[in-house]
Amino acid sequence: MRCNNILEAVGHTPLVRLNRINQGLKPQIYVKAEFTNPGGSVKDRIGISMIDEAEKKGLLKPGGTIIEGTSGNTGMGLALVAAVRGYKCVFTTTDKQSKEKVDLLKALGAEVIVCPTAVEPEDPRSYYSVAKKLAREIPNSYYPNQYDNPSNPEAHYRTTGPEIWEDSEGQITHFVCGMGTGGTVSGVGKYLKEKNPHVKIIGVDPYGSLYYDFVKTGQTIKAKTYVVEGIGEDFFPTTMNLKILDDVIQVSDEECFVVARRLAKLEGLFTGGSGGGCICGTLLLAKDLGPHDFVVALLPDTGTRYLSKVYNDLWMHERGYVDAATAITAADVVNAKHATGKVRELVIARPYQTVFHALKTMQEQDVSQIPIFEENVPIGTIYEDQILNLALQGKDLRKLVVREVMSKPLPQVPRTAPVERITHILSHENPAVFVEMGDSRFEILTKYDLVSTVASLMEQKR
Repeated sequence: MRCNNILEAVGHTPLVRLNRINQGLKPQIYVKAEFTNPGGSVKDRIGISMIDEAEKKGLLKPGGTIIEGTSGNTGMGLALVAAVRGYKCVFTTTDKQSKEKVDLLKALGAEVIVCPTAVEPEDPRSYYSVAKKLAREIPNSYYPNQYDNPSNPEAHYRTTGPEIWEDSEGQITHFVCGMGTGGTVSGVGKYLKEKNPHVKIIGVDPYGSLYYDFVKTGQTIKAKTYVVEGIGEDFFPTTMNLKILDDVIQVSDEECFVVARRLAKLEGLFTGGSGGGCICGTLLLAKDLGPHDFVVALLPDTGTRYLSKVYNDLWMHERGYVDAATAITAADVVNAKHATGKVRELVIARPYQTVFHALKTMQEQDVSQIPIFEENVPIGTIYEDQILNLALQGKDLRKLVVREVMSKPLPQVPRTAPVERITHILSHENPAVFVEMGDSRFEILTKYDLVSTVASLMEQKR
């Protein structure tokens, strides 16, 4: 293939079949290897699309400055366009992004401004707000705003979607994609649904992001900080069409990173944490699929941008991220506990119930503490000795409401958490931990559970 410039090399990325990481699963699984784009990510496509449209509309003039808020990959795509067409670039990003991404943008001549992660989108310090401010202040500048630019999903409707359909020869039954700006999953999803309405579009979203809970319950939760880059959001971009989705699968930071590393070792596919998350979601989905299903998962970027994080052993161990294939995990202990047949239903109380009701439940169920749940989320804990102290103080337990006296909730860990992390938590005066099993389901583990299961699990892992 001969190209007049590097932009002509964008797209027509291969579909690569998975052979080892999916061992024991029935469907055919292929990945769309977007990291083979010249800029190393799927965002090369929208970089071209957004600037082409801006030039057509006269929004970006020769010698102008492109300003964008980016997790790094969109900046790279825009920087390639800028290098070829003679524009300047100023990018804002967050302090959770890898050093490699920032250095790459600078290598292409961009100015990069790093902003704090743990602030609301409307906060003047956020990378969204700073980008908008710069666009107002810098003459002859253009702010593509990938979160509100129709050219984002349109690029995938015109290119990525048709490529997947053609390369799968129309056999695709499921498309799995991480959810960030929503451009990729919305654009590809729209195209595939037009070709075959029965194709299932599956989003993958990290714990802490808004999407999963909104799709599942219609409720907007308060976003929490998560570590994985490039997927999840703390607001709803207009480029995300949630109606195109058939389902959303939730994954933890740990699952994203561990599966990315496993994918590199088992398949030779070197992708970032968001790609690991996508494959984690794909493998979970595939457990319920058959041999006639044809799954395509999108790997959005290259692992070279995460050498100091995801592929750095020290960084992984400092955060307790351990490969569940060789480590005993929270899910292992939960499953071993269920295998005994002695597990009873989780006993809970509600914040609006009386303390007397909580005490009566403890006595009936023979437990010394009860977690407090509100809308399927643990928000607190109430203890037997706590209630005893209230009674000794002369408090009327029939009038006291649980919300008024409850203590902080029990610590939570993802299903992939290593048993060493659980042991550490339980050694710091915590009687139990919650394990997030997905789909708003929680299991509870105590020291007794570890003692009664870990020895046999260690034998099985050898």
